Amino acid sequence: MMERQGIIAAGNMLVDHVHRIVQWPERGWLAEITHSERSTGGAPLNVLLTLAKMRNHLPLQAVGLIGEDADGDYIMAMLDQYHVNRQHVQRTSFAPTSMSQVMTDPSGQRTFFHSPGANRLLDLPAFDRLEGSMRIFHLGYLLLLDSLDLADKEYGTRAARLLAQMRDKGYETSLDLVSRKGDPRYQPLVRPALQHLDYLVINELEAKAFSELPIRLKDDAPIIENIAQAATLLLAAGVKQRVVIHCPEGAWCEAPDEAGQWVPSWQLAQNEIVGSVGAGDAFCAGFLYGCHERWTLRQSVLLAHACARASLLCTNAVDGAKTLEELKRFITENEA
Repeated sequence: MMERQGIIAAGNMLVDHVHRIVQWPERGWLAEITHSERSTGGAPLNVLLTLAKMRNHLPLQAVGLIGEDADGDYIMAMLDQYHVNRQHVQRTSFAPTSMSQVMTDPSGQRTFFHSPGANRLLDLPAFDRLEGSMRIFHLGYLLLLDSLDLADKEYGTRAARLLAQMRDKGYETSLDLVSRKGDPRYQPLVRPALQHLDYLVINELEAKAFSELPIRLKDDAPIIENIAQAATLLLAAGVKQRVVIHCPEGAWCEAPDEAGQWVPSWQLAQNEIVGSVGAGDAFCAGFLYGCHERWTLRQSVLLAHACARASLLCTNAVDGAKTLEELKRFITENEA
């Protein structure tokens, strides 16, 4: 029997209209935009295009719902440009393509104004008849896919049902969340999905929202013991293979059969960071590649860190992505 190969990424597809601003204005005041550009955004597109730019020859497939508009045309053109299978990217006249206006201040911190658009309508029928030879199915972002976040009597949520169906079909499943401060739905929407997951890749804010543990000290240093505890809780809640919680300083990775470890990231000076849009998705892309290729936990996280670092050096989510050879060389030259 032929070994399964390739990564499917599904969920939020959007266009980021990214702007650099002089400073964040006080309410009611004006701030100058010094540069604007357009890029694809959302978990599936960011992950797939980062993987495509790695030139690793893995089969890649996108699943999502976009509008019949110029932003939707742009997404289709980008998928074609990078040779990503878009057979299961459907279009609708009932809603526009999802869109974010992203404001990046001089520190690299970004603020999103988001219009959900067609992503709200993405539902279970979109996942029928996917390519059965692919290995990993990645879904993002939970808490931002309204139809899949709906309750399900048997599985808890429709997203949990989808992930269960994907595992039953032989895929290894992966999930990413969205950072929504104070959202009370983390526990009720995330917990049902965990028992149907092989891989969970989230950031410190999402780990805090799920675990309700403090993640940073008053001096803003990460509390690594609490990050580790959050990972252990997530594994105990059902994640089958690997949990990774990342933050700017590093990432905690853990597996049921392997002791957790802290893998520091390569630090950039504040003035080197051009933008942080999509850095978490770039991290996820690198980690999923390592999982696909059966790399060790540490090797997978080092590649994830290298992908995230490259992303931080560009304004948008994709332009900074490097080839796999460039990433490997960077890791070899800079690993402690």
